[in-house]
Amino acid sequence: MSDTAKPTQPSRRGLLKAGAAAAAFPYVVPASALGRDGATPPSERVVLGAIGVNGMGSANLAACYGQPDVTVAAICDVDKARRDAAVARCGGTPKAYSDWRQLLDQKEIDAVIIATTPHWHALMAIEAAQAGKDVYLQKPMTLYPDETLAVRNAMRVHNRVCQVGTQIHATDNYRRVVEYVRSGKLGHVSVVRTFNVMNQGPGGIGHAPKEEPPAGLDWEMWLGPGPKRPYNRLLHSDAYNHCSFWDYSGGWTPGMAPHIIDLPIWALELGAPLRTTCHGGRYLINDDGDVPDTQEVLWDYGNVTMHWTMSMVNSFGFDFGRGEPARRLGIYMHGVNGTLSADYGGFTVTPEGAYLADKTPPEASIPSSPGQEREWLDCVKSRKQPLCSVDYHWKVDIALTLANLSYRLKRTVRFDDQAERIVGDAEAARLARPVYRAPWRFPAEYLKRKA
Repeated sequence: MSDTAKPTQPSRRGLLKAGAAAAAFPYVVPASALGRDGATPPSERVVLGAIGVNGMGSANLAACYGQPDVTVAAICDVDKARRDAAVARCGGTPKAYSDWRQLLDQKEIDAVIIATTPHWHALMAIEAAQAGKDVYLQKPMTLYPDETLAVRNAMRVHNRVCQVGTQIHATDNYRRVVEYVRSGKLGHVSVVRTFNVMNQGPGGIGHAPKEEPPAGLDWEMWLGPGPKRPYNRLLHSDAYNHCSFWDYSGGWTPGMAPHIIDLPIWALELGAPLRTTCHGGRYLINDDGDVPDTQEVLWDYGNVTMHWTMSMVNSFGFDFGRGEPARRLGIYMHGVNGTLSADYGGFTVTPEGAYLADKTPPEASIPSSPGQEREWLDCVKSRKQPLCSVDYHWKVDIALTLANLSYRLKRTVRFDDQAERIVGDAEAARLARPVYRAPWRFPAEYLKRKA
């Protein structure tokens, strides 16, 4: 990952005149936006659009809306109730859209938040880059290996600033773990174990009644490139329930692992896995969903093996809790000198006897983040890449998209990390690319354009 920006096109903010910017908006520009009373002048403001404003999209938007150098100009959601509520929370001034392509057509918009259901992420992010917008992209970044590479390449080709929404990456605890591992105190780390577990019980998320989409919801656009299916209120409700539907989320592994395997990949500076093996199934849960309730993944990085456990039917969390059902997660990094165990909030080091005589943490060296959204906004203005840019996060994403591909195929998938392609398995290479429902088309041309 590079901390410096590649050469970029001139910023739109440097090209627009204040009068032209004001004329582009369908509402009266307040005095503060004109730079009066010490407020940020329009040439320094980030003009923002948001696509998908439920759950995390709403939270990301709120984190940006309160910033003094941000103008929220447009909001898009296929659900009118959610769209109207988000416009109201932003003072009633943003333009409202039900079609995200219309939002991207607005030339005055500098950057967009994309927080839709995951099956939309790749296509929207690529088209946003094509439209010259910087992107805050919620996790999971994509659902297929070819989407992983296409999104990364599109951001490179179009010189876009892109932050992937893994908020835990911005915490001080993760920074301290990275510093400890890179200090060398643990010695060589040969094995990493990661997990996320909870217990939904046999009934899972339950069953929704058969019903028509509510008034104001464009269900056809919600489905978009995903398979055609009847409306289901559980599927539509929120990100938690999305994770029970394979075609639209990829399940709970891409739903939670971006936060968790992120830490060892960052600390150990891992690239793409060379071999990925995933086993599991839908062994117990009977609800409207279709994702596995159990997954076990093994990644081979050449000199490090990393393991992932996902369970929706047992919440035993090893050193991180047990007993009453709860969501539990953890990371273990086993080095020759000791083991570091961590979760979101803290970490401990267990020495291998005298091999680790001094387990004192090194001095802090990675600066604190101002928050993922603020960090992204600062990078939009500076043209540097944030810490969780796609040039970093694609290595997290490719591990997860390869894992789900292995799960579908029920065999190991091999990846050439130099050529960046699946090798020795024509079927796996074919299934690595999504087939979008017409009229949507996967922009495969970006697989050959790396910049």
